[in-house]
Amino acid sequence: MLAKTYSAAVIGLEATTITIEVNLTKGVMFRLSGLADTAVKESYDRIHAALPNVGFKAPLADIVINLSPADLKKEGSGFDLPIAIGILAADGKIESSQLKDYMLIGELGLDGSIKPVHAVLPIAIRARKEKFKGLIVPKENIREAAVVNNLDVYGMDNLSEVIAFLNGHSSYQPMVVDTRKEFYEQQCHFDLDFADVKGQESVKRALEVAAAGGHNLIMIGPPGSGKSMMAKRLPSILPPLTLAESLETTQIHSVAGKLGTNVSLISQRPFRSPHHTVSQVALCGGGPNPQPGEISLAHNGVLFLDELPEFSRAVLEVMRQPLEDRHITVARAKYTVDYPASFMFVASMNPCPCGYYGDPTHHCVCTPGQIQRYMNKISGPLLDRIDIHCEIQAVPFAQLSQMQPGEPSASIRERVIAARKIQEERFKSFKGIHCNAQMTERMLHEFAEILKVARTIADLTGSEKVQSMHIAEAIGYRNLDRGDWAERGI
Repeated sequence: MLAKTYSAAVIGLEATTITIEVNLTKGVMFRLSGLADTAVKESYDRIHAALPNVGFKAPLADIVINLSPADLKKEGSGFDLPIAIGILAADGKIESSQLKDYMLIGELGLDGSIKPVHAVLPIAIRARKEKFKGLIVPKENIREAAVVNNLDVYGMDNLSEVIAFLNGHSSYQPMVVDTRKEFYEQQCHFDLDFADVKGQESVKRALEVAAAGGHNLIMIGPPGSGKSMMAKRLPSILPPLTLAESLETTQIHSVAGKLGTNVSLISQRPFRSPHHTVSQVALCGGGPNPQPGEISLAHNGVLFLDELPEFSRAVLEVMRQPLEDRHITVARAKYTVDYPASFMFVASMNPCPCGYYGDPTHHCVCTPGQIQRYMNKISGPLLDRIDIHCEIQAVPFAQLSQMQPGEPSASIRERVIAARKIQEERFKSFKGIHCNAQMTERMLHEFAEILKVARTIADLTGSEKVQSMHIAEAIGYRNLDRGDWAERGI
């Protein structure tokens, strides 16, 4: 007897519908075709052990399973559930008339439990596009899939529940998530706030300008000056995610398996801070099973690289194209995937190998040559893609203890949002352009005759035109362009 069930395979961020065809005839063989990887091929072992534990016997028959389209590679353990249901339906244990209405995904435990899998959100989007009535997923993935409207999503704990549901023996209600309510309730709750930062007013101003225009920024200062502390608070002053941005960001994290259990939508802009030992593939994405890298996980948010010169030169150079194009294409012999990578790039570094060049409270032991070699670890083309260069000095402890708390993030965020609204109105006729940092060369001549950063500073003040004081402040944010930077103060 022949039975068909439906699932999906995810390549990049796109899901493709997979038809699982199961045919039972006399015999004792098991054959699986359709470019399945090892995890898929091992599914029969898990299914064979799980069926007796939920009250069913594995059929004594010649079982042939085809995963169509057969020329598309199938990966992962998420095909366990649809294959198991297909075998039971072909054996007459499940009413097969409803199978055409549902897409299934889930890994089976040997006890028949259904375990969570990755990339459920793009599969749910595909199921709605293909006009399936519903989607059956592991219980832990239900909220992730339920954000897709016009699709009935059922979360199941074990194989017995799925069988009972398809046979009509038990009634289950689809999960309903008030997406908008949850999304807007969680947008403004931050654990870190700029009120914790005392002093450093010039640096906080630079971060405000960067947030207002979506500009890349680098902070140069000695250890203990607060570079990492302020960078981690940057998401708290960025404009809130829109629903479209949230869905896109959640989809990336879903594919990468970075969503926690019972998570619906990501409501705050992501902040990614990989260690300096990160590899090129981990940063940009790819690998044997294509996965988004850190630059895509930071999409619509912030990518922070602490101690920038400690990163491999090769790793840093692969960021040049994504910083320019705001997406990355990973091309391999057997596949090509495109990941979005529109992020704010924020970096920090010491001014020299010892860390104390220019610090009034410590003596620097580095020679000008050592400082120059240290700075040369960052290439000119990469530095050109960083709009704001900001020097920072540590606040003396005696002054720190006497200072009042800083301006809260909420106040700074209001100014940033106001500036972004001006930019959104300015660029409303340009597709994919939302802030000054995304302007093309042609747009620069039209909207900002001098500098992108100066245009952002003017927006923060509500000025229609870029004025000389805005240009002067913008020029002050280009310290590393000075040819004598490594010789100053020695």
